[in-house]
This record gives sequence, C-alpha cells and structure tokens, in this order.
Amino acid sequence: MLVAEVDRVLGLTARMAALVGDSRQAGKVRHSVHDLLRQRIYQIAAGYEDCNDADRLRGDPVLKVAAGRLPETDADLASQPTLSRFENGVSRRQLYRLAGVFLDLFVARHAAAPPERIILDLDATDDETHGQQELSGFHGYYDEHCYLPLIVTAEVDDGTQELLAFVLRPGRSPASRGAVAVLRRIDQRLRTALPDTALLLRGDSGFGLPEVYDWCEEQEQPVDYLLGLAQNSRLKELAEPYMERARAEYEETGEPVRRFREFPYAAKTWSHPRRVILKAEVTAEGPNPRFIVTNMAGDPEELYDLYARRGESENRIKELKHDLQIDRTSCHRFAANQLRVLLHAAAFVLVTCLRGTLAGTEWARAQVCTLQRDLLKLGVRVKESVRRVVLQFASSCLVQELWPLVLARLRAGPRPAWG
Repeated sequence: MLVAEVDRVLGLTARMAALVGDSRQAGKVRHSVHDLLRQRIYQIAAGYEDCNDADRLRGDPVLKVAAGRLPETDADLASQPTLSRFENGVSRRQLYRLAGVFLDLFVARHAAAPPERIILDLDATDDETHGQQELSGFHGYYDEHCYLPLIVTAEVDDGTQELLAFVLRPGRSPASRGAVAVLRRIDQRLRTALPDTALLLRGDSGFGLPEVYDWCEEQEQPVDYLLGLAQNSRLKELAEPYMERARAEYEETGEPVRRFREFPYAAKTWSHPRRVILKAEVTAEGPNPRFIVTNMAGDPEELYDLYARRGESENRIKELKHDLQIDRTSCHRFAANQLRVLLHAAAFVLVTCLRGTLAGTEWARAQVCTLQRDLLKLGVRVKESVRRVVLQFASSCLVQELWPLVLARLRAGPRPAWG
C-alpha cells in the first residue's frame, strides 16, 4: 500500500501506461495496461519477482486494493498467462519511450530546485541467462552466458542516488557498447530542463575509451569526467618512480602508503594528451597502482576520492540484483526481457522514493530488502464496507506509527509536472 501511495503521488505507472498505449479490442479487455503495470510492479517491489507469483497473489486483498480494486467484491487481478502475453506484446518503439520515463521523473523531481551538479555514474554488470534467450552470449570476464546491461545512476548535491537508465545489451558486448548513445540522450534532456547544472561523468576503466572522452569534450557545454584507466606497460613505466618511493616508505614505516601523482599521457588512439592521476598505494597485500583520466582541474587526491565515491552506485546495483531480482530475464524474446528489467527498475524507483520519506527514522538508509521485510510485508485485517476499505494493524505492529509520517510527507510534496 505504501508503494501504491508513492506511485499515486509520482504518477509513474500511469505515465508508463500512457506511453505503452493499448491496441486491444476494448470490449474484450478485462485488465487495462495500467492495471497490469501496477500489479506486476507492486509485486516486484514487495519481493514477488516471478510472473508465476501472480497466480497466487491475484486474489490477495491488499494487492487488489493497491491496484485500485475492492478486496472482496471486485474481480481478481491478472493471471500469469495474461501478464506474460503483455510482456511479450510490447514493441521496441514502446520500449524506447518507456526507457525515458525514469529520466523524465528525475527532471520533474528537480526542476523546481535544480542541483548545482549531477554526477552520472556508468556501470555494467552481468545478468546470467539460462536456456535459449535471444542475444545471450558467453562473457569471458564473468565466465558465464549472460546479458550485459548498462546502468546509469545520478548523484545529486545531497548524495542521493537515482536511477536514470537500465539498458539490456547482448552478452558479448564490450562494457562501453551504446554508452555514448545513452549519454547523448541523457545530456540533451538534462541540458534542456536544467541548463545551469554542471554534469560530471564517472565510470570504471571499461568506459575509459577515446569515444567517451571525445564526446564529453566536444559538447557545447563540456561534460567533466573521471574515468578509470586500464593499466598497460607504458603507464606502469611512468608510474614506477612513484611506486618505488611508496614501496620504500612502506618498508621504512610498516604503515600503508597512499600517495597521488599526475602526468600527461596519450595512448596511440587518443587525439591529444590528457591528465592522468596515479594512486601509488602499497599495503601489506603488496603494491596497488590505480589510474584515472580526467579533464578536471583540482587536487589529485580530492579528484581520486571523488572518483572512488562511485562505489555508492554499485550499492544500488546490488539492491537491484539481489533485493529486486532485476536479472530475472527468463523470456525467450530479447524485447520482452528489456521490458522486464524496466518493470523491475520502476519498482526500484518506487521503493527508493519511499525510503526518501523515512528521513530521521532508523529506516532512512535501510536496504531495499529491509524495507520489504519491515514495511511492505505486514499482516493486516482487510475490511470492505459500502463506503471504504479499512486496513487494521495488529496492536503489536512495530511500524504502524510510520504510516501517518510517510503518508503526510508524500502528500505534502510537490507532484511532478510531466513534460
């Protein structure tokens, strides 16, 4: 019910339903596209990620109320076959439109008070496949057959992370495949809506490629970047004098050593030299040199620490994969699997927005799995009368006092003005 209230305020599933449309014969429709989206996304948000779960939950009274139906007198929600037909019936053009809904929501949430800077974090992860899924491929790094989705999150001034894109890609893709195209779409939307906001791009060495550097530098408003740089023999040669000093200092003191240096560097494929920052680190585990490339001015240590903060975006990927099971891409059709990850991403947006209403409580920084366990999976008594539906908590329920707080904060916030 809390997820449904967040959705009512944000209008997320209503927006998604409008983008998908409905070409079915109206007289034969029992479940609208909006109903199907709400049912599927709310199930995922509560931890019921399999489409098969619908056969058991379609008559659940609380899920029916959340999806806009009366718990006793209205018909049950959609069955698994109905949901599966829907997932396999969405076109690629509709998927393209749906993929922009998270970016639209981000802009709507921040248009009234634009942040000074938005940090875009790029990352790739494995999505293991089983069977005969289209475009599944063997990836040597992960040593498995998989897809290789591209994830883009945005960090704003207060440090919160928001999901902007989750793009499914074939398993044999390099980490950077399609990254510039996705970045171009995000940049155009953000520059139009938030023209005075600076953009910074972060990513590991899989995205440290000339086409990414060149794109950042060639924009009318250049995009700052902090990108990992894979080691090679030339970089090791340039770093060796600094690593030698770090090793000597470690041998003298026995304490971990972490020093920062910088130098210009240009690979053969680069159009010009760029600033490379070296972290010369030696610990009990041995030497640990790391390199990043950047177009930003500033202290090397501060810039490296800013780059290292991208680990927070990896926590969001962990929640997506382990708490919301976004890797349940078991459909044969690639397009159907892309829709599935968008449904899981929508559930993630709703749950993280719910988490945002819990500031000042012990759940303010809780993981998604904790929110599912403590707030979403509660036993209540459901009573339907002529005038209303009542949810009665057990008197010993430890979180019932949170409901008035969450509802008040949701209803006090501004509604997004969809573009």
